[in-house]
Amino acid sequence: MARLGLISLLVLFHVVYMVGKADSTPPRHASSTNFIKASCRATQYPALCVQCLAGYARSIRRSPRQLAQTALTVSLARVRKAEAFVAKLTKVRGIEPREYGAVKDCIENMGDSVDRLGQSVRELGHTGRAFGQEFTWHMSNVQTWVSAALTDETTCLDGFSGRFMDGNIKNAIRRRVNNVAQVTSNALALVNSFAAKHRAAPAAKEH
Repeated sequence: MARLGLISLLVLFHVVYMVGKADSTPPRHASSTNFIKASCRATQYPALCVQCLAGYARSIRRSPRQLAQTALTVSLARVRKAEAFVAKLTKVRGIEPREYGAVKDCIENMGDSVDRLGQSVRELGHTGRAFGQEFTWHMSNVQTWVSAALTDETTCLDGFSGRFMDGNIKNAIRRRVNNVAQVTSNALALVNSFAAKHRAAPAAKEH
């Protein structure tokens, strides 16, 4: 009986220990989320960065390349939605000729941004097995195209400058495009961060 009681006590201690260990062990994606939060500090809009990427923690894990790839993919999706939103504004009743022209120019800018971000997503995918000059060439393309996409997005608003363009259409486009530009800006920062870390890794191995 004494022996049975001792065994029962040991089993109880083991169960308590395992429950406590389970409670103290963070979920598998917790470290990935922390990685995303830490990486987003390098961006101009860190809160927005985390908001956009936290939902992809399981696929990003702790990979700077996957983080940059996901950021670009999210940016591309946002721009596509913004392009569709702006296109609908051409059918608004009572739109002024100047507003219509500015909206059409904005649609073209957003289309260019979509093309460049799409190129960037594909080009970044080629860096998986690239090293040295080949990696630098691919990353240079990505950085150039994302920068150009950001310029396209901000250029969209140029056509709405001046008081005579003030109104609901301008305000609606400005809100949507500013958000898209911030997401793309964050993506560019993460791309630059990935490129810098990749170049630093071989240098560290040499020392």
